[in-house]
Amino acid sequence: MSNSDDRPPGDDRADGRGPSRRLLIKANLRAIATSSVLVALYFLLPMDASGGTSSTVVKLMLGLIVFIAVLGWSVRRIVDSDNPGLKAYESLFVAIPLFLLLFSAAYVQMSQIDDASFTEPLSRTDALYFTITIFSTVGFGDISPATGTTRLVVAAQMMLDLVVLGLGVRVIVTAVQRGRDRLTD
Repeated sequence: MSNSDDRPPGDDRADGRGPSRRLLIKANLRAIATSSVLVALYFLLPMDASGGTSSTVVKLMLGLIVFIAVLGWSVRRIVDSDNPGLKAYESLFVAIPLFLLLFSAAYVQMSQIDDASFTEPLSRTDALYFTITIFSTVGFGDISPATGTTRLVVAAQMMLDLVVLGLGVRVIVTAVQRGRDRLTD
């Protein structure tokens, strides 16, 4: 699948050392735009807390199924891409924000249902901040779960954070390698 001078498709740099500056800029712009749209949707879309905590947990689980589907779709795009490294980079800018925003939305709704769910009521900004501190394992301690149900959801996030960081990154790296192997065959 290489072009006539043995450079991979999409590699339009004269020295053949990877994607061109133009492709890098386009990938960065797509990554930033995608992340920005996801964050904007998080802040702009209504969050209905009706139905109680169990409804919120079900919505979170459905969101995680969507996250897995997006990750699967992303892996296919990486493998089939002429620039698998760039597609992986772009995919991370979809997957990680989506994952964090799903938990943030759940925390906002749990806080709306019961102010005592956390040590303080959470706005969307507070919930996003809390989710990121959990994901990054910083945990400043200024906000913490205060009920059993909330602690279970936060513990689930902590466990899934490890899976996303470990297995998710491994899957994406493997997809990049498969894509590169496909290009050299």
